[in-house]
Amino acid sequence: MDEHLYLVTYDIADQKRWRRVFNLMHGYGEWVQLSVFQCRMSRQRHAELVALLDGIIHHQQDHVLFVDIGPADRVSPRVVSLGKDFKPMEREPVIV
Repeated sequence: MDEHLYLVTYDIADQKRWRRVFNLMHGYGEWVQLSVFQCRMSRQRHAELVALLDGIIHHQQDHVLFVDIGPADRVSPRVVSLGKDFKPMEREPVIV
């Protein structure tokens, strides 16, 4: 699967919209810190998330940034982390 690792950050002006974005993001990635997620996504999943966020945010008041870090299986992000450790999101098996 051709997936990229993304860092997604957002600044949402309204608390209700912020909560909707936060809850949506939990289905697409791993929460790193307040308003910051790392997501491992295919192009299709990325386009789906962009479309969903586009329908939630207020374009004059809110801001969402997607930083494409690179191919998820080959990228080794250089991150300086103070406090808790940062670990790039990896593909893990899902047991149902």
